[in-house]
Amino acid sequence: MSFLSVAAPHSAEKIIEKSRFLTYTAHTAGEEEARAFLSSVRAQHPLATHVCHAFVADRVGNLMRFSDDGEPQGTAGMPILGVLRARRLFECSVAVVRYFGGIKLGAGGLTRAYSSCAAECLDGAELALWDECAELRVTADYSEVNALLRFLEGRCTVLSREFAQKACFVVAVRAQESAAFCTALADHLCGRAEIRETGKYFAPFPLAH
Repeated sequence: MSFLSVAAPHSAEKIIEKSRFLTYTAHTAGEEEARAFLSSVRAQHPLATHVCHAFVADRVGNLMRFSDDGEPQGTAGMPILGVLRARRLFECSVAVVRYFGGIKLGAGGLTRAYSSCAAECLDGAELALWDECAELRVTADYSEVNALLRFLEGRCTVLSREFAQKACFVVAVRAQESAAFCTALADHLCGRAEIRETGKYFAPFPLAH
């Protein structure tokens, strides 16, 4: 099952009533990765007044956590989580670091500040559709390399190339397309290639525009 998340870590900064807000987001697969991401943000800002956060740690939205980290209850973590849920992002974490500037924002002001920081950071992040991939190892004689390259272009992601006794390409395709890909490749090279699946994992694909 595919899901939407950020493709890579991203950060943003803004000043609200003299308080400095730094927002970080990242793709985090599982609660352990989410906690590690939050620990890294905290390590970068040991003197921050607050490090509030929210994350959706799974692919279906059953594992959600948030923290106000000392801000009035309901004014930070829940608004950040609300942004993640509204945008239907999964395996995604957002942390908002606040350095207090001396002016109190009030409950409404804090809620608006944290939700806007999360939203603006995600606006600037690259989003991707994460889908299950099959990793394939394709081995062929050198006489087949040109035909193989023509076939691979635009059909998959080439992860590595190795030229030893034979040419070996490691490629990734969407798992749901793997069987058809292997059949078409075997037909294209008239069976003169060895195709072996070496693993499956989730990877980001650019969103169609």
